[in-house]
Amino acid sequence: MADTATIHRPDEEDSELKRSITGRLLFFYTLGDVLGSGIYVLIGLVAAAVGGAFWIAFALGVTVAAITGAAYAELVTKYPRAAGASLYVNKAFGNRPLTFLITVSFLAASMAASGSLATGFASYFSELWAAPPALLVSLVFIAILVIVNFIGITESVVINMLMTFVEVAGLLIVLVIGIVHISRGDADFGVLTHIDTSGDYGSPALAVLAGIAFSFFAMTGFENTANVAEETIEPYKAFPRSLVGGMVVAGLVYVLVSMAAALTVPTDTLAESDAALLEVVKAGILPFSTELMSTLFSIIALVAITNTTLVTIVTQPRILYGMAREDVVPGVFAKIHPTRRSPWVGLLFSGVVVGLLLAIGTAVTASGGGIDLVGRLATVTVVLLLAIYALVIVSCLKLRGQDEHDEIFRANTPLLMLGLLGNLAILGFTVYDDPSSLVWCAGLLGVGVVLFLAEHFFGSRGTGDRTPEMKEV
Repeated sequence: MADTATIHRPDEEDSELKRSITGRLLFFYTLGDVLGSGIYVLIGLVAAAVGGAFWIAFALGVTVAAITGAAYAELVTKYPRAAGASLYVNKAFGNRPLTFLITVSFLAASMAASGSLATGFASYFSELWAAPPALLVSLVFIAILVIVNFIGITESVVINMLMTFVEVAGLLIVLVIGIVHISRGDADFGVLTHIDTSGDYGSPALAVLAGIAFSFFAMTGFENTANVAEETIEPYKAFPRSLVGGMVVAGLVYVLVSMAAALTVPTDTLAESDAALLEVVKAGILPFSTELMSTLFSIIALVAITNTTLVTIVTQPRILYGMAREDVVPGVFAKIHPTRRSPWVGLLFSGVVVGLLLAIGTAVTASGGGIDLVGRLATVTVVLLLAIYALVIVSCLKLRGQDEHDEIFRANTPLLMLGLLGNLAILGFTVYDDPSSLVWCAGLLGVGVVLFLAEHFFGSRGTGDRTPEMKEV
């Protein structure tokens, strides 16, 4: 075996970004992002689509996501640099337009997710204080998270870890309620096998597929972990265990929480609620004040939403930073603040775009556009990410045998093929079920077109810190 001290590791040159994220922090970073707001706000939609057996949708969805996460883990250990999926697709295909498309698609998905989460934050915030306008709450929320990210990545990840403990505590409350309900002998376990075929989906398979599509927003987030590879200590050791391990733990929690909710509250009640897990708390099973518990749980939900949004905003400027070094977007996005070591230009740009997205979405809703802004932006996020996930798996398979060394993680090939089919099936169903989401996808991709044109006509070629194969494109 080769001496690890002399192994050639592609793209491990000294980085301007500071390596400060440990494996433990990375695990909680992954867990916190995957265990984000999705389980708090989307579980009602999944219950409505599937019925009492909606835990199956979460189990299958997180399985597909975890397989995709294994592909990311392999690619990160080959190329531990910022830019994530964009870098992997570029390494696999060496095609600038395709690399650009992936970059802007990921940015669009991340920005749509941030907008959806900020809108959801404002909705929960109104339960505690209804005076401020929802748009103002959303904009201030995004601005605060931009400032936290500017202070530094280590501070952002530590805050993420602390908030992960809070949001896990909220899910543990649901699990405790379910356990108490079962211990009293009041649970009907037959509901866990009931799949509703009386609604829009006439077969059990379609109902479960619909549930997976609705729940997949809750499965996303692990891809953000790859974008802090350049700031992780010993990424070859940290990433496989932290990324895949975090997703497995998140999946187990999702399944248990889904079962607890189904056993505790009638499925129809969950389906009709915008905050389905809050209905579990309101069931009054624990010997505490229902009003007090509802307030506490609303605060926990706000923390969960904050946690997920924090990670998405961490990701956006790092994608821009990484691809500016590849001469795909303007070089100004590669600027690092001299003291905070943060990619501040990309961070400010991302904050402005998300703010504009919120303002435009609010205006469309107020004018009678007939949309649910949270649900629509969540669907847009899922459509874009599923396409990216599928291409990342293809890239992983295509790059087999290239840039190999002793410390890379190797994902199981048959599982990768299964994951590819799963991503494509969910993507096809989501677009079929909500074709108008493609219009919103196209609008967000327009932001990237502006960046591409700016780099094409005004950028200075060859100024990015590119890899050799990119310089030949």
